[in-house]
Amino acid sequence: MPLRLIFMGTPDFAVPTLLELVAHGHEVVAVYTRAPKPAGRGMKLQPTPVEQEARRLGIPVLTPSTLKTPEALEEFRAHNADAAVVVAYGMILPQAILDAPPLGCFNLHASLLPRWRGAAPINRAIMAGDAESGVMVMKMDVGLDTGDVAMAERLQITDTMTAADLHDALAPLGADLMVRAMGGLERGGLRLSKQSEDGVTYAAKIEKAEARIDWQRPAREVLRHIHGLSPFPGAWCEIASDGEPARIKILRCEPAEGSGTPGEVLDDRLTIACGDGAIRILELQRAGKAPMKSADFLRGTPLKPPARLG
Repeated sequence: MPLRLIFMGTPDFAVPTLLELVAHGHEVVAVYTRAPKPAGRGMKLQPTPVEQEARRLGIPVLTPSTLKTPEALEEFRAHNADAAVVVAYGMILPQAILDAPPLGCFNLHASLLPRWRGAAPINRAIMAGDAESGVMVMKMDVGLDTGDVAMAERLQITDTMTAADLHDALAPLGADLMVRAMGGLERGGLRLSKQSEDGVTYAAKIEKAEARIDWQRPAREVLRHIHGLSPFPGAWCEIASDGEPARIKILRCEPAEGSGTPGEVLDDRLTIACGDGAIRILELQRAGKAPMKSADFLRGTPLKPPARLG
């Protein structure tokens, strides 16, 4: 028998999992997501990507501000769900909620646990220079991503990948993994294993203060820092523009030949010296402007030696 499921998720990353669960015949009886927020020029209330899909599918949507009240628990239990599926929901689930579905609550996490527990696993894996990432389905407990793991899929991280690229690769991989996990749960054959206590790392939320590029670092570290923060919040530096420093975000780059003083522009193709080696900027963004290729940027802002990026 297909499972009765509550789905809890918020951003684009969660949408493929919701769609796959419905496509595979599970009955999603309710969707929990974050409340709409003002966005855009008119600051109109913008429903989350998950809410938009749920409404398109005709699934009831709930946007509670807390799950810690007796009323929230009663409402959650009233769905009579077998299990809950949680994908980047953005709210803590208290023990009473975790205990409500008879088969438990299952989370899709975008890292190879116990590495990168927490808020920003995709960004942190790239920024740390990791060779691989992946997705895992775990049965939730009250700890921060400490639950027993059911299934995993691995994916290589290349130096060309930005956070957006890795996000877009992991989202469908995770959707397929969760569907397989729910299939195992439905048949009573889902096996769980405890996470290792070795190799635990935490993927802290990205702070704006760490987005500034440090050209003193080796070229590969600079590249991974840039790609790990692309497109949001965007790693940035400053260029001198009519005497006033102008901030630019660098969104994509590649390793390049050359050396020089860190931050030095080495040629007319936006090759920039790092503490060891160099990178070439491929895509960047001025404040308030759309992203652009480096060739388009250079047409309006010729940057040549001996210019420097700060």
